[in-house]
Amino acid sequence: MSAAHEKSDAAVEEKQVALSYDVLSQAGHVEGVGRDYELKCNLINRCFQEEIGFGRYQWQLFVITGLGWLADNLWLQGLAIVLPQVQQELNPVRVEYAVLAEFAGLIVGATTWGIMADLIGRRLSFNITLFLSGLFGLAAAGAPNFVTFCSLIACMGFGVGGNLPVDGALYLEHIPQSHQWTLTLLSVWWALGQLIASLISWGFIANFSCNPSIPSGQCATSANMGWRYTLYTLYVLRYSRQFCLIPQLSGALTLLMFVCRFFVFDVQESSKFLVAQGRDEEAIKVLEHIARRNGKCITLKLEDLQAVSGATTSKPVPNLSTSVRNVFSGISHIRPLFSSRRLAINTTLIIVIWGLIGIAYPLFNAYLPLYLSAQGSASGSSSVSETYRNYSIVSVLGIPGSLIACATVDYTRGTGRWLVGGRKLVLALSTMLTGLFLFLFTTSQTTAAVLGYSCASGLTQNAMYGVLYAYTPEVFPAPHRGTGDALCSALNRIGGFIAPLIKIATTPLSGSASANTANSPVFVSAALFMVAAVLTILLPIETAGRMAL
Repeated sequence: MSAAHEKSDAAVEEKQVALSYDVLSQAGHVEGVGRDYELKCNLINRCFQEEIGFGRYQWQLFVITGLGWLADNLWLQGLAIVLPQVQQELNPVRVEYAVLAEFAGLIVGATTWGIMADLIGRRLSFNITLFLSGLFGLAAAGAPNFVTFCSLIACMGFGVGGNLPVDGALYLEHIPQSHQWTLTLLSVWWALGQLIASLISWGFIANFSCNPSIPSGQCATSANMGWRYTLYTLYVLRYSRQFCLIPQLSGALTLLMFVCRFFVFDVQESSKFLVAQGRDEEAIKVLEHIARRNGKCITLKLEDLQAVSGATTSKPVPNLSTSVRNVFSGISHIRPLFSSRRLAINTTLIIVIWGLIGIAYPLFNAYLPLYLSAQGSASGSSSVSETYRNYSIVSVLGIPGSLIACATVDYTRGTGRWLVGGRKLVLALSTMLTGLFLFLFTTSQTTAAVLGYSCASGLTQNAMYGVLYAYTPEVFPAPHRGTGDALCSALNRIGGFIAPLIKIATTPLSGSASANTANSPVFVSAALFMVAAVLTILLPIETAGRMAL
């Protein structure tokens, strides 16, 4: 019996020695977190890497969170797609106000749900955002006037705004370090969202819309149902992500998928969030559940986590009143993001980069159908079908961009401060190339050139976003990851709010872009992408090859 105890003590000591080695090997990289959390996180990372692996649970989570990314871009591009028809039917003074309304909601949503993910958990925020965006997105399709349409779009944006920050954090915290590259691969779903929105609109808008020659305000609702059909369908696709994996058009099937989503897939709370909250026992249960789903067993025990901090009991699950009080302590999650000079510089730069891209991306993409339509009018080819056909072609080219980014983000050369490659290099190159192709777009004289440069920029933009959405959650530690993502996403959405103002200032009062005036906002977009590329090179932290805490 004594020999057995000695053997057990030796195993525990060996685990602690190995853990100490892991911590020392990462010294200088982990900032903004306490030592106890860092030690526990190393144990969890080792458990994922060596015992749980990347199995059935992670693949299902990849699909579920991926459909969230798909749905997010589905709505972002879906609004852009229906703008010409909304303008023709509802006759607003400025159709860009719809984009302003969407980004106003996105700003509040990104800030609220990102911070809430650090306070009440990833899982609850993950589910609430879906309900809100699906509900108000459906209502927007039946809006009788432009003011109502904008109001409902803003409410939809409040739900959508929290989607990507929460989804990225939840996914990253459930995968082993060897598969962190799949976080970049999630951007494939982003590209698919644009493609699906394009194909849906091509089918509906091209066949159920007023003739472009009919003046704005004289297009009857009954003759212009294409954009409404598009939003109804996007609602079903958007909301089906909460219900199950396959979108359907039937309400009964949607209800069935609601049961499927909550009782079959059973998304778990992040174990890293739980240990950051002192809820070690729940964290172990989550890890054991994921291991069972993968057909594995784990050796990590509650005692191992408690031994790190010297605690013998886990903190109780906070009740509703405690969670509400915690909401007002969100500032405690902001300060650690600037806890050292190196981390402060990196946090500031990545937030600014998100803000610049937040202006540049929608300044071009949110009005691409208008630009394509304007260029078609200039060349004598302005059919609705051709406009949305070209938009679909541009969307297809985004998919290989995501795959290229995924294949290159882990490619590095050198060591220490002279490390070359990885996330930073791919992000800088893809952002710079995006700016270059948009500059070339402004020189286009034919519809073929416009389509070609649009396709090239679509490829590099999706590569850029794939790396950006992977690097950002990786560089923030789990206790403050939601808040860090929220700050980046909020400034990104603020940039998106500024984009329509720039377009309003550079296009005629009618809100439509002529072949000549369309180039002004595109030129601004290209310049901002170039500035963002330069700032990317200055980021002091590279996350390639590192375990995310």
